[in-house]
Amino acid sequence: MIYMVKGIAVIGDKESVKGFSAVGIDTIVCDEPTDAPTVFKSITEKDKYAVIYITEELFGQARKEIEKYSESAVPAIIPIPGARGNTGIGSARLSAFVEQAVGSDILFK
Repeated sequence: MIYMVKGIAVIGDKESVKGFSAVGIDTIVCDEPTDAPTVFKSITEKDKYAVIYITEELFGQARKEIEKYSESAVPAIIPIPGARGNTGIGSARLSAFVEQAVGSDILFK
């Protein structure tokens, strides 16, 4: 049996992703937020990544494409703050996941 190893990618503006390649993470530059859905869709179609980090700004723009993977374990899609700032999407998602698992928001209350 052959197992295919999947990688890790990060999608964001140039400033936000430039350091990730130093630790072996594939970087996908998307400087135009309106391009985020197309960029996200193109990398998920390749089925190459187990984990995809995406800046919060782009996460908000690509939400419709990302929701298609909400019930899938792979790829894990994780919003991260970008160089342009934090929108709070990552914290809100984490809070929702914890509340779903535990039954109460024990992190941010």
